[in-house]
Amino acid sequence: MAADVHGSGTEKDAAVTDGEAVTSEFLDLERELAVFLRRARANSGEMAREVHPDLEPSAYGLLVRLEETGQQRATELSVYFGVGKATMSRQLRTLQEIGLIAREPDPADGRASLVRITDEGLDRFRRVRDARRGRYVQKLADWDRNEIAGLARLLHQLNARFAS
Repeated sequence: MAADVHGSGTEKDAAVTDGEAVTSEFLDLERELAVFLRRARANSGEMAREVHPDLEPSAYGLLVRLEETGQQRATELSVYFGVGKATMSRQLRTLQEIGLIAREPDPADGRASLVRITDEGLDRFRRVRDARRGRYVQKLADWDRNEIAGLARLLHQLNARFAS
């Protein structure tokens, strides 16, 4: 009989949330997501420093978004990331000061500005992103492509479920 590597069954069976029993599958998911998120945060910090030594890990995601979507208003970025205007303004100010983004007047509304990634920011970001993608390919080289596609699909569903 295999040893239980996830802890005691009693602890899992006793977990209750809002009157609903939380099964071991949900506890396993919670644990694995926690490990994944801790590693992702550490990885984001490393990648941010590779882009620029003064770049905050959370600001790396702004570069990802701007590279994907092109220019956007700061308010759109705030909504997308679920952060307040003050937090977004601070992060964008830092990105602008280190030359990774620029602000331009919004032609549709002169009171607003659009944020875009600069050529330097794009070059730095893509170099780091491409290296990260290479590490993914290397680490998952022995995985079946259908498994990778399935994982991506499930993560997309999970992200969509928790988006609101």
